[in-house]
Amino acid sequence: MSPFTGSAPRTAQWRHLRVDIDDGVATLTLARPEKLNALTFGAYADLRDLLAELSRERAVRALVLGGEGRGFCSGGDVDEIIGATLAMDTAQLLDFNRMTGQVVRAIRECPFPVIAAVHGVAAGAGAVLALAADFRIADPSARFAFLFTRVGLSGGDMGAAYLLPRVVGLGHATRLLMLGEPVRAAEAERIGLISELTEEGGAGARAGRLARRLADGPALALAQTKALLTAELDMPLAASVELDAATQALLMNGEDYAEFHAAFTEKRDPKWRGR
Repeated sequence: MSPFTGSAPRTAQWRHLRVDIDDGVATLTLARPEKLNALTFGAYADLRDLLAELSRERAVRALVLGGEGRGFCSGGDVDEIIGATLAMDTAQLLDFNRMTGQVVRAIRECPFPVIAAVHGVAAGAGAVLALAADFRIADPSARFAFLFTRVGLSGGDMGAAYLLPRVVGLGHATRLLMLGEPVRAAEAERIGLISELTEEGGAGARAGRLARRLADGPALALAQTKALLTAELDMPLAASVELDAATQALLMNGEDYAEFHAAFTEKRDPKWRGR
C-alpha cells in the first residue's frame, strides 16, 4: 500500500476498537465484551480504515488482533446488522458486503504480519478475521464456526471460500463452510486451522511475543514474503519464480542484506532497518 497520504490527519480515536502501539507492535482489540465483540457496521468500517492508516504510516511492523472479554469475536451483530440488512435494497447490500471483504483484503495486503490471538468463540465474520491473519494463536477455549449457511447465506462470505481451502484443504473447508459446525481448538490444530495451541489463557501473551520477534526482524523481507504468499496463490510456477527473482534482486540491493553480511563477518547480531 502506498505510504503517500492526503491532507486528512491521522484518526486520533476509534469508537469500536482499542489500539495500542509500542515500538512497532500494534495491538488491536475488538472492544464490545458485553456482546462477545460482535461486529457492527461501524466496527467493520473502523477495521478497514485503521488497517489502511497503519499500512500507509509504516510505523507498525507487526499487529496482534484480539478480543476483549470472554471471546475473540462472535461475528456480525444479529440486531444491528442482520436486522438492518433486511430493510436494505440490493445496492446497499452490495456496498455492505464489499466493505466486509475490504477488511479481509486489508488484513491480507497490509505490509506487516497480522497475528490473531484467539480465545473463546470466533464465529461467522470473527472466524474469517482470524482466518485472514498470517498466524492464528489459540488457547484451548478457542472454537471456530463458519456459520453463514446457518443463517441462510453462502458459506463463501468475506473470502472464506478462497482462503479456507488454502489453509485446511478442500475437504475440511467444504465441511466447515457447508455445515457450519464448531471446530474446537484441538481439532483446529489437527487440521491446520491454527498455527499454535497454547496453555489456557496464553494466546494473547504468546501472540505478543511472536509479534515482538517479527517486529524486531527484517521488516521489508517479511513484508515481501507476505505479499508473495498472497500473490502466488493463483500463479503458475513460471510466473511465481519470475516474481521471486525480481523480488530477491530488489532485496539484494537493500540495506538489510548488506547488514546481514556485515553482521555475519563481525560475528554480531544484525541491526535490521527494514530497508
